[in-house]
Amino acid sequence: MNAPIELTSAQRRALKAEAHPLKPVVIIGQHGLSETVIAETDRALAAHGLIKVRILDEVRDDRNAMLDALCSATASAAVQHIGKTLVLWRPKPEAPTPEAPRRRPTLAKVPGSRRSAADTPKRRGGSLDTRSRNRQTADRRRKTPRGGSSQGR
Repeated sequence: MNAPIELTSAQRRALKAEAHPLKPVVIIGQHGLSETVIAETDRALAAHGLIKVRILDEVRDDRNAMLDALCSATASAAVQHIGKTLVLWRPKPEAPTPEAPRRRPTLAKVPGSRRSAADTPKRRGGSLDTRSRNRQTADRRRKTPRGGSSQGR
């Protein structure tokens, strides 16, 4: 069991404000604090850093004991405890940096494919078919007289 993290009042206030719009991601039900609940809370803290936990138990002393046990089991800090909702925080682990930037694959001629890189239309302005269709529509509009359609009434 790891020791829980201690927060200053300014850190706690900032984390409360950040947690306000969040929805609970872990719900502790009738079976209480089990190993699976602790493991799920640990995964959620690793993914999000700041989470809300909902406890469905009615007794406040039990909820306080669960909060203390959850904080020590996941090495997290208790930010807030209001009613049946707990807010926990743990710094997210830093993501490993990639060794080399990934290159985009080239559009090479693949056997059985219809297009190669040379005859792929440029993305700017749509495909060639779309541009010619837009020109034909504009030509038709210019030929109709003002104030009416091309069909007689």
